[in-house]
Amino acid sequence: MRWTVRSKLAAGASLVGCLATAAIWQMGWHTPRAQNTERLQCDTALAPAATPHPGMVWVPAGTVAMGDTVYQEEQPIQTSQLKGFWMDRTEVTNAQFAAFVAATGYVTVAERPVDTQAHPGLPPELQQPGAVVFVPPTELRNGGDVRQWWQYRAGANWRHPGGPDTSTAGKDAFPVVAVTIDDAQAYARWKGHALPTEAEWEWAAQGGAPATSGKTDQPAQANTWQGIFPIQNAATDGFVGVAPVACYAPNGYGLFDMIGNVWELTRDRYRPFHDARDNRPPDQEPQGSWTVGRSAQVKGGGRRPEDTEQNAPPSSIPTQELQRQQQPKQHVIKGGSYLCAPNYCMRYRAGARQGQDDDLATSHLGFRTILRDTANVAAHPEKP
Repeated sequence: MRWTVRSKLAAGASLVGCLATAAIWQMGWHTPRAQNTERLQCDTALAPAATPHPGMVWVPAGTVAMGDTVYQEEQPIQTSQLKGFWMDRTEVTNAQFAAFVAATGYVTVAERPVDTQAHPGLPPELQQPGAVVFVPPTELRNGGDVRQWWQYRAGANWRHPGGPDTSTAGKDAFPVVAVTIDDAQAYARWKGHALPTEAEWEWAAQGGAPATSGKTDQPAQANTWQGIFPIQNAATDGFVGVAPVACYAPNGYGLFDMIGNVWELTRDRYRPFHDARDNRPPDQEPQGSWTVGRSAQVKGGGRRPEDTEQNAPPSSIPTQELQRQQQPKQHVIKGGSYLCAPNYCMRYRAGARQGQDDDLATSHLGFRTILRDTANVAAHPEKP
């Protein structure tokens, strides 16, 4: 799912690109349970683990095969060597984010005034702070036009994910949503943590199981969409909307909801393919936005770091590259969410990925943090 300032101007708050996932509430912030939920045991009060970092689990070092072959942006598959790290065993919750806001006075991007001078021509309804919210349609009248089920709602933010008439009251154990990359990084810095790289996130999501590619089976232990998106949801997984954290079985590392529930931000900037630069060490700062390159290209119209705009003859600049330069800055999001469905978004896989606009708050996106604590590595010997 993509929502850009340009698309707002061009189509009056239209949505462009591919649907990733989104929060689905019945016209707001509601999460009714399905009738067949006996097998679900939501551990909303996770007991502190006996670790140096409560609420986190150790992810051992290893070699990750990053990527998949289902969608073009997941290719090519790249391998990367990773050191071990600690990771939040759940997505950051409303309660945890509220503690951060109370301690710092932080104001999220969705709560800040809109800079109308930077974005002239915005219609009045888009000049108010807010976020993009999923509103399930009763019928489809215009094929795959995503404006049928997405709305920009003034007053929607992490406290009111479905709009000003909704609230997170009583939902402390739900993942915080309607946050941007700046919001997630601010929280991580406050904790003394960081956001995971795409490779770190994918390695953790695999949970120690062998990597697979080309598999699109819907996971049984994850909050995804069962039925025909966006008009029919059987909710056989127990929820028709976002679920509290830890309602489904953890993976092999003890991490909950790495697949489904809400998408998760990573620290890596997005580009629509993988290449060798994705193998950079996690302690190396991410590269900035791509510049228009000359002739050295990879599949998907990419370029290598040494290619710069001043060295590129005009005839060699790919049209796709010029178009990409006009798009907002994005970061990689991973894991899919409870709106991923076989008929529209098969991104309920560790290797799936998508870009999220840096200044866009949506009701389907959250995050978790990691900690690279070498002082406590000895307590967790690596697997051979």
